[in-house]
Amino acid sequence: MGERIVIVGGVAAGPKAACRAKRLMPDAEITIVDQDSLISYGGCGIPYFVSGDVSDEKELRSTSFHMVRDERFFREAKGVNVRTLTRAVSIDRKEKALHVEHVETGEKDTLTYDKLVLATGSRPNILPVPGNDLKNVFTISSMHPAMEIKELLAQGKVGKAVIIGGGAIGIEMAEALADLWGVKTTIIEFMPQVLPRIVDKTIAGMVENHLRENGVDVFTGEGATSFKDDGNGNVCAVITPKREVEADLVIMAAGVRPRGELAAEAGLQVSPMGAIIVNQRMQTSDPSIYAAGDCVETYNLVSGKKAFAPLGSVANKQGRVVGDNLAGLPTVFEGVVGSFIMKVFDCCVGATGLSLEVAWSEGFDAVGAMAVQSDRAHFFPTQALMFNHLVVDRATRRVLGLQGFGSMGDGLLARINAAAGLLSRRADVSDFGTLELAYAPPFSTAVDVLNAAANIADNLVAGRLQDVQPEEFDAWMSGTAERPDWAALDLRHPKEAEPFVKTFGDKWVAMVYDEVRANYKKLPKDKTWIIICNAGTRSYEIQLFLKSVGIEDTLVLAGGLNVIRRLGVQWWPEG
Repeated sequence: MGERIVIVGGVAAGPKAACRAKRLMPDAEITIVDQDSLISYGGCGIPYFVSGDVSDEKELRSTSFHMVRDERFFREAKGVNVRTLTRAVSIDRKEKALHVEHVETGEKDTLTYDKLVLATGSRPNILPVPGNDLKNVFTISSMHPAMEIKELLAQGKVGKAVIIGGGAIGIEMAEALADLWGVKTTIIEFMPQVLPRIVDKTIAGMVENHLRENGVDVFTGEGATSFKDDGNGNVCAVITPKREVEADLVIMAAGVRPRGELAAEAGLQVSPMGAIIVNQRMQTSDPSIYAAGDCVETYNLVSGKKAFAPLGSVANKQGRVVGDNLAGLPTVFEGVVGSFIMKVFDCCVGATGLSLEVAWSEGFDAVGAMAVQSDRAHFFPTQALMFNHLVVDRATRRVLGLQGFGSMGDGLLARINAAAGLLSRRADVSDFGTLELAYAPPFSTAVDVLNAAANIADNLVAGRLQDVQPEEFDAWMSGTAERPDWAALDLRHPKEAEPFVKTFGDKWVAMVYDEVRANYKKLPKDKTWIIICNAGTRSYEIQLFLKSVGIEDTLVLAGGLNVIRRLGVQWWPEG
């Protein structure tokens, strides 16, 4: 008989560690315990199960060859014992024993181990507000609430829903409810934007506008203060400091926190937020105990600081590292750069590394460069605009992050993945600018949007480009912020510029791009000129030219009007 390995947690990291270790050590006796009745499911697929894209919950628990990952599957196909509905109660490190009890019967048992693995995952944050225990108030913590929500929807009992939290899960659940089921859905986010600290204001603004275009109300900068009772114990509304929103269903998607209590009670080291501290081999402070997945603290390869990364992709990688080390293969998990991508109706948004806001908070002198261009050759019939926002440290020219927004498909994913690989190697602007990417007109442009973002960043950090961010320009146009004595210089076709000139008068001057060199003397030098085109490329060229002839007080509208249009600004003229 080989080593006795006990694993607590049967969703992602735990099964991955078990199966990897069993393949490397066929004689090992491996047991997984989990307090749930369902194990080894794709939790990230839950919103798509609710939406109906995934028709049966068993599909989230099945292999690619359609075998359900249950106790029998692990026992017969993998040689791993599984005990569901079994809660880990405590760890006796001296005796190397895990004390457990059956969830339904209360029957107690003790499992001895040579090595123990903690893959206890995370738990959702529950808002500490009155009414959080009403019927039809849910968190998405496992398959069971998802199945309950889908049953309510199928029975026609949900006409209005409120999502508390504008993070990835909240947005995915909002789409699931609004798209297939036609539920009037509202997102309430406490922070000033959706996807806070993941993407910056411009990209978040595009996401918010796209949600509203698809019928989802979005209220940022406010939080729920209570959930209203209809008198029968059911939720009927969400109360915020600014409004009351009717609801037949409320989903709290306000983030998660690590389940590190079992480790802490056993005297293992945990972080201030309760995450289990591990080394690169995923060992805890007890060398006989490993930990992986949402319950552990990891390392951010960009910021150089400790991080919490509750992602299924990360959990699976860490689980494999655990399996290797259990078998004596010295494998390390270096850390994360923090990559994500998600679908938002017929668009997608993604990011890797640090947002500009986070970079500033971590002490970087960072700038953001927005590139807007076609995701494939501009002459190809299915081309669509893609928005890439590159975050760069001004002093070192090191790239810190990339965010993007574009049409649904694999185009943005390809750029995010390419950037993620470079970020982990501390690449700089030049590395991104000269990065070789596969090119053919149906797939990309000769100078890829990722290369273009790097070129813009190069101009920014070198001081050749001076720009104004879309949010600041919007504030000037909306009258919500004080603005300098400026005028817009619109380089687009006269038919494109005409509605703006009619609406804004002498504040908006039309001068076609290829006529500026012949007519620049008509421009007064006592104004700040905001140079505007659709994407910003022509504007930068004209900025350099105007500087050469003595007109130096100019700013390029970052991303051009293609960005402004997708923010859904109120001042956009008709016509």
